[in-house]
Amino acid sequence: MPGITLTVSGQPDQHLTRRLAEEISALTCRVLKKEVNRTAMIVQYQPDDQWFIAGRSLSELGRKAFRLEVKVTDETNTKTEKADFHRAAFDLLSSILGNLHPHSNIHIIDSRAAAYGYGGITQEHRLHRAESE
Repeated sequence: MPGITLTVSGQPDQHLTRRLAEEISALTCRVLKKEVNRTAMIVQYQPDDQWFIAGRSLSELGRKAFRLEVKVTDETNTKTEKADFHRAAFDLLSSILGNLHPHSNIHIIDSRAAAYGYGGITQEHRLHRAESE
């Protein structure tokens, strides 16, 4: 059950938002082996003049940027899967957004199963309940 937050530079665009949500969700599920029906995603926008890299705004730099955070249950993905996801996500977002600053970044956040869940139930509780059935 990944929780995905994608922040992109620029102004809100509903067609771009839908495309990003669909393609990043699908990529996450395919590469990190997650279930799409348990995937939640937020897409948000940050104006270019309010996003700074090395003290200069993206407006000044004439570049686009993104920050992608994917929360997964700790130890459910290998280092290779995470590295593959980094490459694939950066390539995908480069093709969609174009003219990316190289310091656009991706964070895969491993959350402890006892601290992460949905529907009021932690992933650890779900695991123990599944083992006892």
